[in-house]
Amino acid sequence: MSCANCEKMNLEEFRNARVLLTEYSFAPQEVKRGYADRIMHVDLSSNKVTVKPVSEDMKNKFTGGRGYGMKCLWDAVTPETRWNDPENEIIIAPGPIAGITQYPGAGKSYVVTISPLTDIPVDSNVGGYFGPLFKFCGFDALEIQGKAKNDVIVVIDGDNNKVTIEEAPKEEINSHILAELLTDMYSDSEEDKLNVSVVSAGKAAENTRIGILNFSLYDLRRKGVRLKQAGRGGIGTVFRDKRIKALVVKKSNLKGDWNNPADLNKITELGIKLHKEIHDLDDAQNQMRKVGTTQLVDAMNAHDLLPTNNFKFGSHPEGPNLGREFFMKRFTQGIPDGCWYGCTLACAHTAEGFELKTGPYKGQKVMIDGPEYETLAGCGSNCGIFDPDIVLECNFYCDTYGVDTISFGTLCAFVMECYENGIINKEITGGLELNFGNWEAQLELLHQMARGEGFGMVAGQGIHRMKKLFVEKYGADPSFLKDIGMEAKGLEYSEYVSKESLAQQGGYGTANKGPQHDENWLIFLDMVRNLMPTFEDKAEALHYFPLFRTWFSIVGLCKLPWNDIEPADNVQKSEPAKVPEHVQNYVELFQAVTGKPFSVQELLLQSERVYNLQKVFSLKMGKGTRAYDAVPYRSVGPVTVEEYESRQERYDKQLEEKAGVNPAGMSTEEKIKELRKYREGQYEKLLDAVYKRRGWTSNAIPTIEKLEELGIAYPDVVEVVKKFL
Repeated sequence: MSCANCEKMNLEEFRNARVLLTEYSFAPQEVKRGYADRIMHVDLSSNKVTVKPVSEDMKNKFTGGRGYGMKCLWDAVTPETRWNDPENEIIIAPGPIAGITQYPGAGKSYVVTISPLTDIPVDSNVGGYFGPLFKFCGFDALEIQGKAKNDVIVVIDGDNNKVTIEEAPKEEINSHILAELLTDMYSDSEEDKLNVSVVSAGKAAENTRIGILNFSLYDLRRKGVRLKQAGRGGIGTVFRDKRIKALVVKKSNLKGDWNNPADLNKITELGIKLHKEIHDLDDAQNQMRKVGTTQLVDAMNAHDLLPTNNFKFGSHPEGPNLGREFFMKRFTQGIPDGCWYGCTLACAHTAEGFELKTGPYKGQKVMIDGPEYETLAGCGSNCGIFDPDIVLECNFYCDTYGVDTISFGTLCAFVMECYENGIINKEITGGLELNFGNWEAQLELLHQMARGEGFGMVAGQGIHRMKKLFVEKYGADPSFLKDIGMEAKGLEYSEYVSKESLAQQGGYGTANKGPQHDENWLIFLDMVRNLMPTFEDKAEALHYFPLFRTWFSIVGLCKLPWNDIEPADNVQKSEPAKVPEHVQNYVELFQAVTGKPFSVQELLLQSERVYNLQKVFSLKMGKGTRAYDAVPYRSVGPVTVEEYESRQERYDKQLEEKAGVNPAGMSTEEKIKELRKYREGQYEKLLDAVYKRRGWTSNAIPTIEKLEELGIAYPDVVEVVKKFL
């Protein structure tokens, strides 16, 4: 996210502003077969750095990445720990496969903390160079605890095997400036910038609960720093609450064999096969190398799945304005855009030379990473905004301020519907006319979050807390807000209309961290292709796919090379939705890195251990029962007369054919009530089937037998579960 003419603090001034608090030297250690077998622990309260060994039990049971993050966090906190307590941790862990350069999508890191939105563990995936470079400093995870007294930067120097904690009160905070400043600071030349990566947040992360972390990478071709986001759950808010201004890692002279895998030839062979698929097939499939996930806008709009006006509708005539055609022209073409070395899927596109229209950087030209589909749908169509340049501007400011575009877009849409229904007004919003489509008001709300003022401070608390405030302070109808407030467990919905997919409703509702699509995405299989007609079919999918997708998060892989590019004959396979050839690739890849015998069954078992620990973790924090898998009714069916009548033929037909109710002569309100009764009953039956398949009780509690089967029936885990049985 390079800024062509931003004012920066002079580097010499920067150096002089720092105060060294701690310097710690660590012994060098090579990664062997994907693991360093140690964790770096940083306590900001005491300015103490320690190195912790990874036990064989932890390695065997929790694998890496999100698994290590959950186990470290579990051991660090109590049921009384809140997100802003010093003992809460931020854990960054890349996983055993992360860092290889021969196979596409192997640069992911996973960040874990207690969420300010949900008060339970949240995990978020992120690209950029920080995770792999940190790993090659000789560590499997970075565990940060405590709170600094003043703003600090933590510098991990893998070239000289040392860590410093430095008080740095004067640097810029917004990420597009800070990341460039620190990259310049810790590099010796233009090419050396490739060896530096920065983690930062931004001003709005300090003032809201929806803060993100930006992980940087230096783009040598474009001569600028780019940012990838760990976006969900308010991780950046925790980061700034701990008074961390930035993390910096430096590791030079990267080599493609630094993972020291068991069988580099096999990894290379698997990579070549996938590279060829991407080269030969991507242009005819999803064109990820040209437009990335923006192509989803057109597909979702065509199938009535694109959220519009707070998820009321699933399509709009102007929807294609935000899609493939515009970004084919707007994104720079012909330059490799991977967010880690060797990823030829190269979906991380940029818009260069974009001139900002609003805010503190108005008139400046910037380079923007994205937008991805979620940003286009959330900050665009869901708010009734169909100007792609406006969404680009929103994308830039969300990133540099440190704001989750998914939560921001979804909460803006909620506020807009509340405004149009008279629940809030201009007096309450401080003059902001928050109608659908009013992009000026939307962007001003974002700028207020960064400035820490006005209605932006209210909105930045998230939908869950706004609902409570609007009821208590403004007399809003709690049942209506519950229906239209698109959050579950306190986390705002990602951007898919799930009304016609019961499986996706269950996927959103039962997701451990809250309604996020990275755990499962079953809409097409369920709604479009009708591949899971029974509750048992849906439950099986809601068992397999969350576990398979969890596996990416524990080994350090990106999901996109799994099914956004497919072998030419995939449609002829027995289970094409699983992309079986790619699944086998992953089995062979893990075995080639670690040298351990491996199978699809073991892959799912690795994930199931982590998945169930995270479930019990929610119980430990006082949540996680069936009641917390409830979803807002708008994700299940039409809430308002306007919604029902916009799809009346569809809903009338469903009433008659599925619910056994003749809609003739009924008012729209009566039809809504009958359809709701039917659909909510279907959702509860689905939950029963899902819990049974997962080995949980009807109250969503993993059984002792399931924990023993998984090998995670540790005394402290069993103690938590017994309280709910």
